[in-house]
Formats: sequence, C-alpha cells, structure tokens
Amino acid sequence: MGAFTVVATVAAVIAGAIASISGFGIGSVLTPVLSTQFDVRLAIAMVSLPHLAGTFVRFLIVRTRIDREVLLGFGAASAIGGLVGAALQTVVQSTALSVMFGVLLVFAGVGSLTGFAQRMRFSGHRTALVGGALSGLLGGLVGNQGGIRAAALLGFDVEREAFVATATAVALIVDGARIPVYLATQGADLAAHWPLIVVLSIGAVVGTLVGGSALRRMNDVVFRRVVGVLLLLLGFYTLARAV
Repeated sequence: MGAFTVVATVAAVIAGAIASISGFGIGSVLTPVLSTQFDVRLAIAMVSLPHLAGTFVRFLIVRTRIDREVLLGFGAASAIGGLVGAALQTVVQSTALSVMFGVLLVFAGVGSLTGFAQRMRFSGHRTALVGGALSGLLGGLVGNQGGIRAAALLGFDVEREAFVATATAVALIVDGARIPVYLATQGADLAAHWPLIVVLSIGAVVGTLVGGSALRRMNDVVFRRVVGVLLLLLGFYTLARAV
C-alpha cells in the first residue's frame, strides 16, 4: 500500500467520523486529498462512491430519527437545487460565488457557536422550500453541498440526531441521482482506480461507525459547538482556496 493510499484512507476514516457527527464532511475532506493526485472532476467522481458507502451506513443507523416534515420540504428542495447546481457547475464558475459560499459558512459557524442560529428559526413550508432550493443550488455550484445544507439546517428546530438523520437522507437522495451520471461519463476511469475506491469506502464506513458512537454521547450544546467549528473550518478553507 503506497503512502498516498495510507494518507487517503486515514482521511476517509476521519471524514466518515466527522460526517456521522455533523451530517457532512466526507466530500469536504476527501475531495481535496484526492485532488492532489487526480483531476478535480475525477476526484469528485471517485469520492462519490465512498460518500455513498458512508452515507448509506449512517442512514441505517439514524433512519428512525429523520424529521419527515423537514425532509419533505427543505430536504427535497435542497436535493433538487443541488442537482441543478451541479449540472450548471461547468457553465457557471465564479470566484465571487466561492467567496460568498465561504462567508455564509463562516457566518453559520459563528451563529452555531454563539447561539444566534438557535434564535434565527425558519418557519413555514414556503420558507423551507426556498431555503432548501437556494442552499442546494449554491452548494451544487461550488461543489460542496453538505456544508451549506448543514448550515441551513441549523435554522430548523431539530435535535442533534434528527439533524444528522435528515441531512443524511438528503445526501443519500443526491448520491442516488449523481452517481449513475458519474458511472456513465467516467466509468472507465473509475474502474481503473477501483482498489483505491474500495479501500476508501471501507475507511469511510469505519469512520461512520466510530462517529455514530461519539454522536450518541454528545449533548445538544456540544453538538452545535462541534458543527459550528467544522463549518468555520470549511468556510475558511473555501475562502482561502477562492482567493
């Protein structure tokens, strides 16, 4: 096993654990790692398979805690917006978009850490649909749907396990729609790297199980602080990459 494979596998375990706690993180952590060795588009396609593996296992663990009302409103709109944004990604590429995305993540992180996000609640089916569609569209355009989806979800009055479960269900819907596209357009390249993809998928699943155990021991205050810190880190990373 080469040095890069070891590093990427460790990253997959960490990413799976982060995603189990925050509802996002596999793509955010693994894509930059794989992008050091592969073309960005191929890296995104490769990460989608470990992402699916970790997300599916996480879904099995938390599926009973899904907030169905939030999923059918915000979640469905976010998934559709994300797919549209991903389809437009090759056409609409802007540094300003990435900067705005990073600023929103930093704002959401600060809001989660200070408690402001808990006081700023979304209410109403229409607000949920608009918020979900916009967050999904922006996430799809800049290639990081999970972070902005989690940031928007902070505006709903859901407990930590329902937060992760609902974010996971949306991510699973998006994976189910995008992976067939990757297989159709980059199937040969993905097949050429199947050993690495399998190892990363196993790593993501192991991390998911570890993170799920940690989530069950957290209270809501600690959970929101952890999510806030992760959003801050992702926001600063996005801003640094953009500028």
